[in-house]
Amino acid sequence: MDAQSYNAALADLRTVRDAIKKARTELTKLEADRDKQIAQLASYEKAKAERIAPAAGLSVADIVLLAPALAPHRLAAADDAPQPQPPAPEPSPAQTASEAGQQPPQQGAAALSMSAARSQPTASPAAAETTQRTAPQAPPEPRSLPSVPEGVVGDAWFTHTTGLASTRPNFTQQARSTVFLDTATGVLVHRDQTHRLDLGAASAAEILTAVFRTLPEGVERIYITAGDPWHRDAARYPYLRDAVAAWLNAPIPGWRADTGRGRDRMAGHFVHARNPVGRYQRENGEQHVEIRSVGEWFDLDCDTPHIVRDAFVLLWQALRRHWNDAVLMGSPSQTGRDLWTRTIPTRGQHADGFPVLSEELRGLLHATAGQGRNELLTPPRVPDQLPQLVEYDRTFAYAKHTWKSPVGTPRRITAATFAAWSEKEQMRALYGCGHWHVRVTVPDGWNHVGLLPAPAPGDRAWHYPATPGATFTTWAGGPEIHTALTNPLTPWKIEILDGILWEDGKPLDDWAKKLKETWTNLSAQAHFQGNPEQARAAHLASRAVRSILLYGIGAFAQRPRMVTGTTPRNAERDVPTGAEIIGFDDQLITWQKPTGFSRDPNAHPEWAAAIWSGARAALLTQRHRDDNTHAGALHTPPGTVVAFRTDALYLTQPQNWPYHHQPGDYLLKGHLAGPLSAPTTEEELLTVRDAGRAALTTAQEA
Repeated sequence: MDAQSYNAALADLRTVRDAIKKARTELTKLEADRDKQIAQLASYEKAKAERIAPAAGLSVADIVLLAPALAPHRLAAADDAPQPQPPAPEPSPAQTASEAGQQPPQQGAAALSMSAARSQPTASPAAAETTQRTAPQAPPEPRSLPSVPEGVVGDAWFTHTTGLASTRPNFTQQARSTVFLDTATGVLVHRDQTHRLDLGAASAAEILTAVFRTLPEGVERIYITAGDPWHRDAARYPYLRDAVAAWLNAPIPGWRADTGRGRDRMAGHFVHARNPVGRYQRENGEQHVEIRSVGEWFDLDCDTPHIVRDAFVLLWQALRRHWNDAVLMGSPSQTGRDLWTRTIPTRGQHADGFPVLSEELRGLLHATAGQGRNELLTPPRVPDQLPQLVEYDRTFAYAKHTWKSPVGTPRRITAATFAAWSEKEQMRALYGCGHWHVRVTVPDGWNHVGLLPAPAPGDRAWHYPATPGATFTTWAGGPEIHTALTNPLTPWKIEILDGILWEDGKPLDDWAKKLKETWTNLSAQAHFQGNPEQARAAHLASRAVRSILLYGIGAFAQRPRMVTGTTPRNAERDVPTGAEIIGFDDQLITWQKPTGFSRDPNAHPEWAAAIWSGARAALLTQRHRDDNTHAGALHTPPGTVVAFRTDALYLTQPQNWPYHHQPGDYLLKGHLAGPLSAPTTEEELLTVRDAGRAALTTAQEA
């Protein structure tokens, strides 16, 4: 094949690709129409799956999956009766590891990765049909968690990445020219000037055109304060994220998606349903600009661009009292991480910086260390009718858990090593900075909420088993393990299978203290400021400080992110290596690519994991030394906890917990009188939560 025939074949291949894309789109529409018609047929009282299946070209099982009401009555009755289950053989460690894509784990951890359904004996054809039909009723399998390989292979994980460490920067960040734009009204605020723009339909092209026509000298960051322009065509798309991606990637004459400058790993658009980021550059490469949502920093309530601008000014001024080189970057996470690097000591033990863990340990922490606890308890665990719903929210919660963090080279603590220690040594280790692979048993007679997270079906999903006698294998941080063993009700049984233990250190303490002082200062301004607009600006600035700490901690976890971009169809070779093509039209190819963080010097998932574990434990029990009392879910009667939501606790009874406006204190945030139906979905919970907040505000203002 010569060059000419090669290029011709490439052109033919692109044509086939386009035809496949169109055919798949049409097929998806036809299948959706078929499923809709099946649902309509199922509403007929005499409808039968056996008649609908051949008409639809599907199996009976497929019809029942789409319309469960059409399941044969004999099968439904059989489902209601308890059925004996054949014993599931115990998988070998090597077998489990091969399915999980990991090295062989320790013997004690193997059982979790295999379910009874996966190891059922071969059934007869009739039994197979029954199994196929009833499969949708079976609970999904929990996902498997990785473990540390045995022996020298696993021991080699316990080190740092060569030549990679967090060090204090030797440069000053440069501030970017920023404007604040309300796309609903067209009001643009730039420094002390106000402009009113004609934005048309507020596409990205119209926004950039209007802004650069008004400010020909150019800007580098446009914060959208209201209007959510990326949602304008949401009704045309099945998912909000698709509408956002289409808005970001629409062609803009003279502009293209930013491909980055220097070491900028944040190039390309960031598609997010609520707070996306559009990054653009001139075709000649001379100008770069971001379009961002101010919702990354704080929630707004009909606040004008002027108030938002004032909030950012107050925030910058307050931070400058602690960092003389503080600069507000595009997002709170970027700002938080940059400010932290400027607290790295220049002398003493960590003057050379904080080394980054091995890629293997970072990967393990990503897979096994969850973030906030989000759990809704539904009947019969709570009454069908709640007497009331009371919301308590932990103020600036994560700031409470930054005083101690893991440092140094981690040590592996095997089950044998842990068992050889004295009880005092064991408790000291569990109270320290560690991450533990454990087998957990819920004690007999337990009648309260679950204490430890266990892997649930779904990507990064967790649940909290509480059934007496239930046994599960999981990973958990030291604060949660310690709480399970010393809780005020009944100690849980914890078997240590493996562990990672660090020295106790304070790498985040100075950073967090400065942010807490900044938050306190701005909160006081919001309370005592006589001018309502300035008071509101100070309040928003204090919320921004919370976001800097909250998302700054999340940035240490360095979870992979996806960026999207576009490339002209006639420049297909410019699609980045490793990018996935997710759409195209006659002019542009739209692609997405995961950002790489393997060489990020500020990747410290061990710090984020320790803080998240401490925060989850504090939702269960927290001591108030000054008041000699405790607060948290375990200090409420059984059956009164309705939900956990990151930093918040929802109860059926009010509590007399102390509140001193300090980080971690439980603030009464909402109170809705009952009786009311217990929420069974997150949407229902948020509805009654909002009603409770409004009711409490009304009562406090009366």
